[in-house]
Amino acid sequence: MKYIQVYALFLMLVFCISCGGQNKPAPPKEKIKSETKDVSTSPESDEGKFHTKYEYTDSIGKRLIIQNGFPRGGMKYTDPNGEVYVYAIFWTGIINETDNLLELKIHFPVDSYEVRSLPGKYYKILVPPDTMTLDKFPLFNYGLTDLDSFLGNSIHKPSSLKRTINPKESSGFYVVILCLVEGAHGTMRTGLSLTGQDLFYRIKNDGSKSNTKSSDKEINCGSINLKSLMLKK
Repeated sequence: MKYIQVYALFLMLVFCISCGGQNKPAPPKEKIKSETKDVSTSPESDEGKFHTKYEYTDSIGKRLIIQNGFPRGGMKYTDPNGEVYVYAIFWTGIINETDNLLELKIHFPVDSYEVRSLPGKYYKILVPPDTMTLDKFPLFNYGLTDLDSFLGNSIHKPSSLKRTINPKESSGFYVVILCLVEGAHGTMRTGLSLTGQDLFYRIKNDGSKSNTKSSDKEINCGSINLKSLMLKK
């Protein structure tokens, strides 16, 4: 697979191509509905489309699966105050194979987060309301449209998402990370995982000189209602 360097991006540099899916010319805009749809009915068949996968099992062995995709983007966005950012788009899919209704709550505060490898440089995390499904995988920006409008209305606000996922169903969502142009550095990977009922979003900057876990940023970003789930080794 080819790695294509993206201009000045702490997020996008190499990362938007490494899963084999380079951004393509934008297709005609489609209407994206914020609804629960299948991310994948057979997660094992789509492993080349995501960066990490975590499987959790309940007391009777039923699974909750979290898939985290590679990033795309690397383009510039200018906010209403004239600040110029570069952005990356990530996605996460959650497959509920348990017998219980899953209530998902995600929240990122308005705060910015420091780039560990670049002290004094910060990035923002936003969660659009749109639903990601794997049929959008080949599309420009994974099919996320009206991005400028969303960023203009959300860049200086807290960002939240609530989803209800029925038993034997799945849902996916996007995460947009922005950094001021001068803070763009390194290769970034991200991923949602679960500890108990708490959700954590880990951001790893492979451009860090130390290239160790100490350069990772782990953010407590929400919760689910299901209890007693254990990570499958």
